[in-house]
Parts: sequence; structure tokens; C-alpha cells
Amino acid sequence: MFLNETDLQAIWLTVRLAGVTTLILFVVGTPVAWWLSRTRSRWKGPVGAVVALPLVLPPSVLGFYLLVAMGPNGPVGQLTQALGIGLLPFTFWGLVVASVLYSLPFMVQPVQNAFEAIGDRPLEVAATLRASPLDTFFTVALPLAAPGFVTAGILTFAHTVGEFGVVLMIGGNIPGVTRVASVQIYDHVEAMEYGDAHRLAAVMLVFSFLVLLALYLWRPSQKNT
Repeated sequence: MFLNETDLQAIWLTVRLAGVTTLILFVVGTPVAWWLSRTRSRWKGPVGAVVALPLVLPPSVLGFYLLVAMGPNGPVGQLTQALGIGLLPFTFWGLVVASVLYSLPFMVQPVQNAFEAIGDRPLEVAATLRASPLDTFFTVALPLAAPGFVTAGILTFAHTVGEFGVVLMIGGNIPGVTRVASVQIYDHVEAMEYGDAHRLAAVMLVFSFLVLLALYLWRPSQKNT
């Protein structure tokens, strides 16, 4: 077989993590992007900087602080223990929390740009027709910003698939629980199993290329519509 059972297990866990993270970020990132695109608050700059922080912050730094925050003495760790959830580090849902924070700018920024591109005119027309702000958002803003959501979804999914530093610090290396594809490749290299590492890395390379190809082929068709 081209890939062994542990490789397939790591790929499935990676796809599951990226899918759950992308769905959560659609819910969490959309109101943040909407607020950033419409507000004139003095807090827009600081909030935008916090959202973009994972783009420039070394993954090991973010992973370290998340590990401290979600540990037994951290504020998140104490909260999850008080709620009876237990500690999040070295669990699948700990990986999800870390991935949501790490991939946040890849969801928020494309959606924010799409909202800003709409302009004020369509929203003002909807208001003159007595549409409520909620109706205007769901029937005018969201449909017009749909291309931005597609781009954000693709980028968020692909970026989560490629995570290494954050997932290694928060999830460790537990087969079937937290060992994703990038960590599995690292394991193969450490064990000098270069053939296995090459095959799994090739799968990830082809996947990344196809994702970017789909994105670049799709964008020109949007410009022509």
C-alpha cells in the first residue's frame, strides 16, 4: 500500500481537525470581520493587530502561551476543570482551540475585505426599504460577500492542515488522538524512515498545490462575473 495504516490515521485526523476548525471559524470569525469592516472605533487597530498576530508570531511562542493558559494553573485550565471538562492539552479539542486561534487571520481578513468591498450603498438601500440590520446582514451583506467566504474557507482549511509547531506543543504526539500528518512526517524523519516520510510529504504537497490551483482558477472567474 502507498501509505501505511498510521499514515492514513494521521491524514484522517488532520482532515477532521481542519474541518472542525474551519466550521468554528466561520461562526467566530464572521462577526469579528463584520465589526472590523464597519466600525470607526479607536479599538479597530488593536483588535485588528490581535487578529493578525498569528501571522508574525512564531508558532512555538503561541503554542507555549496556550499550553500555559490551558494548563492546570492557567486561567483556561482552571475554568475547564471547574466545568468538569478536564484539561485541554494533549486532547483533540485542545488542538481545535489552538487551531482556531492560529488560523483566525486566514478567516477574518478575507471576509473583512469582502465586507469592505460591498460599500455603504447596498446597505443604505436596504435600510430605506425598512429592512432591519439583521435582515440587511443576512439578505444583502452575506450573499454579496460570498466569494470572500469561499476564499477564507479554503485558506483556513489548508493552513490548518499544514500546522506543526502549535499542534506539537498543544497536542504532543498521541496516535489516533493528536498525531496529525505534519507530526507523522516528523516522526518518520526522526526514525530515518525516509521512504515513508517522502510518500506522506508528497501527498501533502499535492494537496496544497491542488488547493492553491483551485483558488487561483476560481478567482479569475469571479472577476469576469
